[in-house]
Amino acid sequence: MSSSLKDKIDKRNLPWHIAIIMDGNGRWAEQHGKIRTFGHSQGVEAVRDTAKACAELGIRYLTLYAFSTENWIRPKFEIDALMTLLVDTISAETQTFLNNNIRLLTIGDTLGLPETCRKSLNECMEKTKKLDGMKLVLALNYSSKWELTEAARKIAAQVESGKLKSSDIDEKKVAENLNTAAIPDPELLIRTSGEFRISNFMLWQIAYTELYFTPVLWPDFRRDDVYKAILDFQKRERRFGGIKAIKQHE
Repeated sequence: MSSSLKDKIDKRNLPWHIAIIMDGNGRWAEQHGKIRTFGHSQGVEAVRDTAKACAELGIRYLTLYAFSTENWIRPKFEIDALMTLLVDTISAETQTFLNNNIRLLTIGDTLGLPETCRKSLNECMEKTKKLDGMKLVLALNYSSKWELTEAARKIAAQVESGKLKSSDIDEKKVAENLNTAAIPDPELLIRTSGEFRISNFMLWQIAYTELYFTPVLWPDFRRDDVYKAILDFQKRERRFGGIKAIKQHE
């Protein structure tokens, strides 16, 4: 099925940036009679297949919501397993990134992650920093409320130091102080598992993003599901508050 769906995609109307809330690992594990951490490990294949599919199509940015600031309230054994999985996966997939011209980036409070995680991430980002293909952005220890609070602190400090006047604060200034300052806003946001909420993810950036919800649990998500989301996106008329459809990157 993949090739037929892929062939229907209009390569002239691709979203530059796709963001995904990867949800359903725990439920998938429960449905298969396994512990929750097994679902997280099975989700790695979905990450691999999705990243390859997006890179092959020519998507410029793919952001994956991997670990939120709220996830720290989960049981310690699950957090420990997630962090170990993160380190192992990044190390194992670095060659995949190199082979597919994918550069790794992160957003979020990565200083709050264990040292082993930071080391693995930094090594992969260093090895892929010169690649000019798709940027794979991992949102780690991230939440939108945290990001907006940090941006407010940065702007307040600039005002206090005299580098900025309060009258100069506008949408552009706020955006410049977000974690995503160098990343375009998502044009398409996908959430798996059938939930219909944003879960504190990129609230500023998705003001005009097209939302796509699928009942597919994340470990079952594959390139066909990516193609379906993009085909649905291409049926949308994007007006950005106006009355005429606009192509953002014309």
